[in-house]
Amino acid sequence: MIDCTQDEGYMMRKVRVSIRLPIFIRAVLAVFFAIILGLFPTATPAAGKAAAPAQGNQDEKISREESRGDDGRILDDALDLIEAAQEYWTKGDEERAIGALDQAYASILEVKDDADPKLMQSKEDLRFTISKRLMEIYASRHIAAKGSHREIPLTMNKYVMQEIKLLQGRERKYFIKSYQRSGRYRKEIAKAFKAAGLPEELSWLPLIESGFKIRAQSPARALGLWQFIPSTGYKYGLRRNKWIDERLDPVKSTNAAISYLTDLHDIFGDWATVLAAYNCGEGTVLRAISRQKKGYLDSFWDLYERLPYETAHYFPRFLAVLEILKDPARYGFTLEEPDSPVPFEEITIARSLRLRTIAKKLGISGRDLADLNPELRRYATPAAPYSLKVPAGTGEVALAGLEALQERSPLKTTYVFHRVANGETLSHIAVRYHANMKDIIKMNDIGQDRYLRAGQKLKIPLTDIS
Repeated sequence: MIDCTQDEGYMMRKVRVSIRLPIFIRAVLAVFFAIILGLFPTATPAAGKAAAPAQGNQDEKISREESRGDDGRILDDALDLIEAAQEYWTKGDEERAIGALDQAYASILEVKDDADPKLMQSKEDLRFTISKRLMEIYASRHIAAKGSHREIPLTMNKYVMQEIKLLQGRERKYFIKSYQRSGRYRKEIAKAFKAAGLPEELSWLPLIESGFKIRAQSPARALGLWQFIPSTGYKYGLRRNKWIDERLDPVKSTNAAISYLTDLHDIFGDWATVLAAYNCGEGTVLRAISRQKKGYLDSFWDLYERLPYETAHYFPRFLAVLEILKDPARYGFTLEEPDSPVPFEEITIARSLRLRTIAKKLGISGRDLADLNPELRRYATPAAPYSLKVPAGTGEVALAGLEALQERSPLKTTYVFHRVANGETLSHIAVRYHANMKDIIKMNDIGQDRYLRAGQKLKIPLTDIS
């Protein structure tokens, strides 16, 4: 997941393009976002007057002047149409406003690419203005567009069938185990999506993102159910410090995912493209759109072959999951009742305490308490007020025993040995063992390049949470 530029952030956040957009509108929006990402270099005014043509080229000079005159008139006409569109919109006539902008865009396309640099600059300025006006119009439809905002097109094609066959075959065990784990979190996730006005089907995204594993980590350092990378997590309010990493918190990361998906839908307008952007970043998708030759893309499937392999398969896989869940028996699955969520309550702890110590007071294992609070990186509460999740009904017991508990002391360190697998990184290994990456580096005398070779044996310092 990659951050997109925040220029024109007002329109990007507000535009609801969930209405089925005309082809022209899509082209303009693609051009607009390409411009703000710096994908299309704009023409710059010439520095000084062009040299006078050589003697004897009077005919060519006249032809150029006539061409400049024609192009200038075209741009003037386009500007008139833009002003007319503004008047229509002010009067509440959105359809005529869009029609006028449509004509204006068609007009500026008649200006030749080899026109005078100043005219080319004017052309790009008008293109930008048209795009901006269109986004403002669609922004005004934000509230009225909620209906289609809830719809995910359930397409069945060869790409979806390929993913279904994978889930029926070599990835069958992964699918079944992921479905089993989903019961711990999905009900609350679906409730949050419904409250936000988003399709509840999106609550199944963690199945393909993380297999509903709260501590899942990708080679790109994406973490948690929703697989946020650090930068995107930070952008959507997920804190990360030496004590906590909120990307691992199911509730907080779900709220961040809702905000991110909403922003992406405001940009792209259809859920297929939104999910592609969620997987690889909006910048990658916008660049893929800008490179197409038609000037528009009629659907996600036109974009399919232009996307990175993993991203191209992401939306078909999501549809495959929904299709199987709709009728498991039809696809050869017998799905048992999924795991039940663990009910919890929260208590406030104002000092640093080891989870193992608190767990003993509650009569549960340190692992169970850690699983309720996966964002705690050190298996201890921070040295500041913190809302700790404990099993429902145990809050009073925990609070009553807190006064007698000693503040966290340095933990005894134990060690395990880890054999580096192909493609593993230090950060991946550190998260797997809940260890400090700097400690691993120091203990194994790893160089500044942090190079690991497959088969290398590492000594990993552990914190006891039993």
